[in-house]
Amino acid sequence: MKRPGIHARLLVTAFLVISLTAFALGTLGVKMFHDFAQDRFVDRFEFLARYLALNSELGILIDQRTMLVQLAENLLAEADVARVEIQNNAGDMLAQAARDLPRPHGSVTAAVRLKATSEEGQAFGWSFPSAVNGGASDVIGNVRIVYSTYQINRLLKALTVRYLWLTAGLAGLCLVIFYVISRSLVAPLTRLAQTARKVGEGELQRRMMPGNVPETREVSLAFNAMLDSLERGRRAVEEAQQEMARQNLLAEMGKFSMMIAHELKNPLGIIKSSFDLLKKDPADPANAILVAYIDEEILRINGLIEDFLSFAKPSKPSFRVVDANSMLRDCVERFGRMDTAREIMFKENVPDVSCLSYLDPDLFRRAIDNILKNAVEACEERGTIFVDAVCGEESWRVEISDDGCGIPEEVMEKIFNPFVTTRTKGTGLGLAYTAQVIQAHNGTIQVRNRKAKGACFTVEIPREPKMIDLFEQDDVRR
Repeated sequence: MKRPGIHARLLVTAFLVISLTAFALGTLGVKMFHDFAQDRFVDRFEFLARYLALNSELGILIDQRTMLVQLAENLLAEADVARVEIQNNAGDMLAQAARDLPRPHGSVTAAVRLKATSEEGQAFGWSFPSAVNGGASDVIGNVRIVYSTYQINRLLKALTVRYLWLTAGLAGLCLVIFYVISRSLVAPLTRLAQTARKVGEGELQRRMMPGNVPETREVSLAFNAMLDSLERGRRAVEEAQQEMARQNLLAEMGKFSMMIAHELKNPLGIIKSSFDLLKKDPADPANAILVAYIDEEILRINGLIEDFLSFAKPSKPSFRVVDANSMLRDCVERFGRMDTAREIMFKENVPDVSCLSYLDPDLFRRAIDNILKNAVEACEERGTIFVDAVCGEESWRVEISDDGCGIPEEVMEKIFNPFVTTRTKGTGLGLAYTAQVIQAHNGTIQVRNRKAKGACFTVEIPREPKMIDLFEQDDVRR
């Protein structure tokens, strides 16, 4: 599962913070507005109740019910008033008025107190108990107002919805602004990652476009400077490698020239000496021996040149399905018939069953011949060579070992390098060519000394066509 990036994390964090803040502020604001509106609404009806109680004093004193009914009906003209009741201090209903208004309803009451002086009461013949310290003895009745809270609730609900919409709109606006800002900050990082990916894919000339934000612009310029430094370093390394390759090539050419001069000097000397003797006495019966010497050395020079040409410019492999076991048996049988191996015993352990593999038989025969030739030379024309083959489901494995002198440890690690040999007359190209052929078949070749004596070469190649044409790659490099 892909983890969210910086941009997504910033947006989620901003959304949560802004949403929680807006919700908290909205809830607090709505509650404060509700409390304020409710208090003002109730205060209005309490004021109307006190006003009605003040105006009802005379009507209750003189028991003028018509006036009290008129006062109650006049109060119904006020918005949201549903019912008005006026009672005396004995609880008798003196006046009431009502109308139908939606529920829910609330109510307020107010006491009607005596405000007239004792002299006025005596003039009109009123007799009331004296009020002591503003006690209840001056209460002559009470009024009750029932009101509807439907409209105020409806208003509060509408205002709440509008306030919430306003809060949500402001939160959304803040999110949009934060999105634009965060995108302007994250976009350079995204472009930086894309540029780095393209550079990693090989577009070494790609560079970052500096942005407008100072910090990201500084990062872009530093990244471009790093790429320029890496490019200069890469060119320096390439130049150093080219120079090293040139020096190695010159060294190999020098070694090659020395090898050619050394290997050709002796055959040419023998050929020159033989020709000098032939010129002195052409009729000498021993001339046949001299001619044989000349022919042998010419063949040696030709073989030496062929080895050099084969390693320097190998043939392009031509893969096809071949019975690897049968090919190996042919190589061993053919090598056993050579004069150089007439005193050597070959112990072959190659299965009679077919082992169809995808390889180039001509190149592979020559590679096997080089290993057999190396084993014969190690045995010094007398000894035993063991050839074992195993045909697996995915690979074909061959072991060729001998009971000769073995390979010195200091030569073991570089035995497959060109011009490495332990023979006085060897070129050091046979095993190097063999390793080249095995590598072209996507196989492996290893060497080790046996515990008894002698050396053992192990070759393993895949049976299926998974080969890499290294010969063609060498041609391209050249």
